[in-house]
Amino acid sequence: MHPNALLDLATDLLRQVLKLDQPADGVVSTFFRKHKALGARERHTLAETAYAVLRQRLLLQHLAQSGSGVLERRLAILAWQGSATFLRAATGPREHQWLEQVNAVDRSALPDKLRHNLPDWLAAALHDQLPADDFWPLVQALAETAPLDLRVNMLKARRDDVQRVLADAGIAAEPTPHSPWGLRVQGKPALNKLDVFTSGAVEVQDEGSQLLALLLDAKRGEMVVDFCAGAGGKTLALGAAMRNTGRLYAFDVSGHRLDALKPRLARSGLSNVYPAQIAHERDDRVRRLAGKIDRVLVDAPCSGLGTLRRNPDLKWRQSPASVAELQVKQQAILASAARLLKPGGRLVYATCSLLAAENQAVVQAFEADHGRDFVALPAAEVLAAAHVDQAGALVEGPWLRLWPHRHRTDGFFAAIWQRR
Repeated sequence: MHPNALLDLATDLLRQVLKLDQPADGVVSTFFRKHKALGARERHTLAETAYAVLRQRLLLQHLAQSGSGVLERRLAILAWQGSATFLRAATGPREHQWLEQVNAVDRSALPDKLRHNLPDWLAAALHDQLPADDFWPLVQALAETAPLDLRVNMLKARRDDVQRVLADAGIAAEPTPHSPWGLRVQGKPALNKLDVFTSGAVEVQDEGSQLLALLLDAKRGEMVVDFCAGAGGKTLALGAAMRNTGRLYAFDVSGHRLDALKPRLARSGLSNVYPAQIAHERDDRVRRLAGKIDRVLVDAPCSGLGTLRRNPDLKWRQSPASVAELQVKQQAILASAARLLKPGGRLVYATCSLLAAENQAVVQAFEADHGRDFVALPAAEVLAAAHVDQAGALVEGPWLRLWPHRHRTDGFFAAIWQRR
């Protein structure tokens, strides 16, 4: 493709992404479906340029003010993630001069807001929660691209064997530092055509998400519920941990998300999973199971702000008002899910949020209302019993607490209880 045409496409894509009215990954996918002739390298340049703008939106908009022409074109030039030679061929002498001037700006001398690239409300919340010397390392980690984590399906393969198969395919993978199921791959290699993927021997899943499944510690023959299953990443991990025995319900209010589970479930070899769309947390399907379930995982709908490495648009699409609405929903879902458990059953509440409002505050409200019926379990002990390495490094007090800058995972929180 001619350089001018690719820069024009980047400009068009940014115009759509920066509306911030839909998830960025969906906008990018729709854009590529409309431009099917794009090659892999061109798609990579366009997508990564768009995500670079989302990560540094405040800074780049500030720097772009000194230029002229269409704003989205200026942003694409500043954030360009493709060949520098290609970009130079697509731009004129005035743009070359402008880009040199912008690149000479000392960014470390700019105001904090332009350096951390977070909305004011989120920056304030993180400052309040973190030690002073942790804020900037977190900002840096959130601005990086996440590595690719894989979960080995222990029903079909061993981690060492999968690591060797990937090496033979030219893909270097290292065991994840904590999860006994995980492998970490740098970059974004094409896995979907490899037999190790199509056979269901591995699934893409962040190490933090794997640790949530390990916290539940589902056993053979049990009755288990994944209450907010989504596309089923943790459902598949739980089913394998149960050795394809017992009964595992995958509940979600979105039929579309559950549909995404179907091909993954077919690859996995699991036959103990029962996906079911529910209307809400008080659905009759849920009520009929009250008091019958051994273990329940509530990976609650949340702001997703722990996944900013993958979804940088979320920091611009969430707000204090949306977080407050989510908190009400989280409390209602957790209370309903808790009714499913039989005496001695285990309940895990989790989010991929960095915010205390969605984590500690929800836990404390639940314990205030249900403390007579549930006893909290310390996450460090639960993780150690599940053969998680360095379990003590993954907790804050009684809770699992994962931070991108400390643990190289997405940001996760989890609390565990046992029903009396």
